[in-house]
Amino acid sequence: MNTKKNVRRKIWPEALKREIVAAGSVPGVSVSVIGRQYNVNTNLVFTWRRQFTLPAHTTDAGFLPLVVQPEAAPSVAPSHVADAIEIELPRGYRLRVGSTTKASALRLVFDVLERR
Repeated sequence: MNTKKNVRRKIWPEALKREIVAAGSVPGVSVSVIGRQYNVNTNLVFTWRRQFTLPAHTTDAGFLPLVVQPEAAPSVAPSHVADAIEIELPRGYRLRVGSTTKASALRLVFDVLERR
């Protein structure tokens, strides 16, 4: 007689996994707190983090083309956007990055978008 119960495991969509990894990778944020927020085991968050990040020995992340365009006529833009730059990636993504953005958070965003 088989005493094991049929246990169904939750299937996590990849986009949600990446969202959880990104939330848990912000400096100063506890992975266990993120796990509780998303109702996921902390060990699983660390497993996904290893799955979606570059190995530590990888130093050549490559270069992205940079296109500098003349500034368009000023439009009515919110004042908080004045200190931002916009980065257009090859796959059609556009990032607007402000002066308060941490480099580690930006690197994580690039890593996630690079794998999509």
